[in-house]
Amino acid sequence: MSAAPFVLPSNPKANYLAHREELDAAVRQVLDSGWYILGQEVSGFEAEFAAYLGVKHALGVGSGTEAIHLALRTLGIGPGDAVLTVSHTAVATVAAIELAGATPVLADIDPATFTMDVESLEAAIKAHGHRRLKAIVVVHLYGHPANMPAILEVAGRRGLFVIEDCAQAHGASIGATKTGGWGHVAAFSFYPTKNLGALGDGGAVVTNDPVLTEKARLLRQYGWRERYISELAGTNTRLDELQAAILRVKLRHLEAENARRRQLAAVYDAGLASTPLELPRCARTVTHVYHQYTVRSPRRDELAAYLKSKGIGTAVLYPQPVHLQPAYRDRLSLAPGGLAVTEGVCRQLLCLPMHPQLEDEQARRIAGEIVRWHASGADERQDG
Repeated sequence: MSAAPFVLPSNPKANYLAHREELDAAVRQVLDSGWYILGQEVSGFEAEFAAYLGVKHALGVGSGTEAIHLALRTLGIGPGDAVLTVSHTAVATVAAIELAGATPVLADIDPATFTMDVESLEAAIKAHGHRRLKAIVVVHLYGHPANMPAILEVAGRRGLFVIEDCAQAHGASIGATKTGGWGHVAAFSFYPTKNLGALGDGGAVVTNDPVLTEKARLLRQYGWRERYISELAGTNTRLDELQAAILRVKLRHLEAENARRRQLAAVYDAGLASTPLELPRCARTVTHVYHQYTVRSPRRDELAAYLKSKGIGTAVLYPQPVHLQPAYRDRLSLAPGGLAVTEGVCRQLLCLPMHPQLEDEQARRIAGEIVRWHASGADERQDG
């Protein structure tokens, strides 16, 4: 009897194969058109994505990192300014702030949702001087939105811009408002493993403000309104026609695939209920889209090794918080009291396989292996 295929933590190829006929047709149409940059596919996707999010404007750009960078520049943020964000995030969030010439200030996270902790945010604002602070980059992590009503209340009192980093939260919502519709500007990534993923790099900047939209549009392509004449000192960050066509196809399936992720999360929830693992929690009024299904264990690495031996891949997002990584250690400003929750989470969090093409039986097998690992006492024996 042959062994079961190795289960990948994410599987963009399986998603391509699920929509292969539609995607291949869309790509052929672009290739046949002869127009490959900022054409009808990009403008079509921008309109459709904005409508899906319930916002007025969306602009396709080259990546999620460039989307955050462009959002910051659109808001006039640059050298001499400070921007609040978190350390438990992809390094892209902090890298984009520094690309804009601004200084990151890092707050701690909520232990339940792993998103920005409002009390730590307030403490960081008080400690680091309001005059330098210009914006908050809020990261919606693992498919769960941050506490936007509370963060917006803080930002409003302090006169700070709010940028949403929605790279892991396509379609997530608080009440009726989707992520991307809360802040002054929002940034999305379409990296292939995202809930809405291209087959290459891509991103988007979204906003309800027409003035910000026009400025972002100019900055996206060298500051051109008239070709070859730069009104602003812009950059080059364009979503290409092939990726836009692919995203238009995948956008049509996003709601169904997010619903499928929630079904798989329910399978995991039921299968792992008897274990001591800390399972994902979902705040009331939130629609979670489970970009990742995260479990928390003090024996994370041993559990991951056991699952690998059983043909099950996992991922650690993220093994080190940004402020402890070699490129950033000892040079970033932290909220008073440090980032204890962030550092603890990074030592314990494990992402189980999660993608729309994962089968219920696979999820049940993964949960069963974890139950067996706990029942065998393997985690306890590690304590020596």
